[in-house]
Amino acid sequence: MAIEIERKFRVQGDGWRSDVISSSPMRQGYLNNGGNTSLRVRISGDRANINIKSGGIGIRRLEYEYEIPLQDGLEMLAELAQGALVEKTRHKVRCGNHIWDLDVFEGANAGLVVAEVELDAEDEVFHKPDWAGQEVSDDPRYYNVNLIENPYCNWKTD
Repeated sequence: MAIEIERKFRVQGDGWRSDVISSSPMRQGYLNNGGNTSLRVRISGDRANINIKSGGIGIRRLEYEYEIPLQDGLEMLAELAQGALVEKTRHKVRCGNHIWDLDVFEGANAGLVVAEVELDAEDEVFHKPDWAGQEVSDDPRYYNVNLIENPYCNWKTD
């Protein structure tokens, strides 16, 4: 069973930029959005993946991800994705013993920057850098699947 344990934080400031070890633009769309699972296609560079993730709120969820042919992924995004696509640049940043994913969103979600760290256990101790602000792991607005229907540009407060 594939378990994802992930904590999410709002990013404050640009202090993370000097520690970026790689960056990649991403586009992703959802083929279904409801019920107990989400089914996502993501294009990153010349690679495409399909991802199945259990629903619910919190830091622990089931997740399965598989590489698919790039052309299939592009076609799925163009023909099957429901609603708008989520566009972002993912920056990998080493911090302590972990590599964090920092997502700088574009389009309707421009201005939103979120950091995620994947853990091996829910109670795993990790170094929280200064640029990792408020934890938003339990706030469904910050889930990519929800940014399609309620993009950051529509939020009245954050």
